[in-house]
Amino acid sequence: MENKNILFFLTPKSQVAYCLDTFTLRQVVEKMDFHHYAAMPILNKKGKYIGAITEGDLLWTIREKNELNYQASEKIPLKEIKLRRTYNPVKISSTLESLMDLIENQNFVPVVDDNDIFIGIVTRKSVLKEFERQMKEEE
Repeated sequence: MENKNILFFLTPKSQVAYCLDTFTLRQVVEKMDFHHYAAMPILNKKGKYIGAITEGDLLWTIREKNELNYQASEKIPLKEIKLRRTYNPVKISSTLESLMDLIENQNFVPVVDDNDIFIGIVTRKSVLKEFERQMKEEE
C-alpha cells in the first residue's frame, strides 16, 4: 500500500450519513433505520466530530427508560444517550499505519482535519478491497 494516504480510502462527508448532536433519539433511530447502519458519526452544528452512536447505545437507552415509546423518544436528546464505544478519529495528515491500528477494531474510522472538523470516513471494507486488489495484481 505504499504511495497511498488516507485520502485514497476516504468516503467524503457528502456521501456519509451522520447525526447532529441536536437530534433526538427518534431522529437517530429513523436515520439509522433508513440507511441500514449499525453505527453513525455524530457531529455538532459546526461540523466537528463528537463521537459515534451505535445500535447498542440505542438499545441500552431504551432498556434504561422503562416505559419508552415512539412519542417519548422525540423528547430524548442525543446528548443524553451514553456512548458506550469510542470510535477514534484520525487526522487527514495521519499515517496509514495509524489508520490500520484503528480500522482493526472499528467498522469505520472518522477522518477529521486539523481543527477536528469531520471530512469523511474510511471503512474497513474499502481497506480490505484495496488489499484484495493488490493481492490479485501480484498473482
